[in-house]
Amino acid sequence: MMMINSIAPIRICDNGGWTDTWFAEYGSIFNMAVTPYAEVQIALVPFVGQADRVWLSAENYGDAYPIDPTSTAWKKHPLLEAAVHLMGVPDDVACRITVYSDAPGGASTGTSAAVTVALIAALDRLTPGQLTAHQIAHLAHRVESDLLGLQSGIQDQLCSAYGGINYIDMQAYPYGSVSPIHLDNAVWRELEQRLVLVYLGNSHQSSQVHEMVIRELEAAGAHDGRIEALRQTAGQARDALLAADFPAFGATMIANTAAQAALHPDLVSPAAHRIIDIARQHAAVGWKVNGAGGNGGSLTLLCGTNRQQKRAMIAAIKAADPLFQILPITLSERGVQTWITP
Repeated sequence: MMMINSIAPIRICDNGGWTDTWFAEYGSIFNMAVTPYAEVQIALVPFVGQADRVWLSAENYGDAYPIDPTSTAWKKHPLLEAAVHLMGVPDDVACRITVYSDAPGGASTGTSAAVTVALIAALDRLTPGQLTAHQIAHLAHRVESDLLGLQSGIQDQLCSAYGGINYIDMQAYPYGSVSPIHLDNAVWRELEQRLVLVYLGNSHQSSQVHEMVIRELEAAGAHDGRIEALRQTAGQARDALLAADFPAFGATMIANTAAQAALHPDLVSPAAHRIIDIARQHAAVGWKVNGAGGNGGSLTLLCGTNRQQKRAMIAAIKAADPLFQILPITLSERGVQTWITP
């Protein structure tokens, strides 16, 4: 039995988020790829004419069931099934596809995009040739936007496919170019040590608030000042990191969170404000509500130089609410990776 393996990082600290969408038309986005990875394994088994030749296992949910790769009648996990449908499985192949992620779903860290990117990359190994990172990201975006009809920006898929720290210039939705941000090793390690990812304990869900914001921005047009304020934080974040200016970088995170709140105050939830207050009390220099914002989800915090203050902050966050969780992360230099186990 041969095994195809694939891993893809999740995304945090997406300055300029909301501008990578169809209603923004064009955008600028900064983001970082981090572990934990989304993982996919495809176990190839002998094909002997069995009807249920493709099985899908969503390990986090305890689901395992046969699927028809040619069908669009989704059963239990539309995102996964749609990705398999888009890529297809050769007619002479029988396999079991297992999908797993340590990152909680609904954490606003692009977990669904990472899962889709990893799945598409793994399925690509069943066919001749190999897709580029950009092509994988584009197909992963198509799964959400075209096949499932969901509101989906392009940045999460690009971050997961490319890895590292990136500045994304979306000239016209859904097409964007990716410029990797290369840091000295000392700056990279210092940044990694200062970052803290806090999960608020509740899965983020698309909400009426999001739909209302989208309608308002669609009516306002691509040049609306609120969208432009978000665009500006991406370039500012890039420039601050390239200068190894951590206080300036933290200021861009804070500015982006304020710009999110300007779209609608509920995009920065009461729980997020509690975390921000604790971070401020422990000399953190930056905080960013990940993703679109709203109830649930997560925040990225940027601590100061004092590691003891960081540890005290983490202890205070844990003590503030049993739902709050610190998710261990490391910066991921590489994006999606695949390999074969004989």
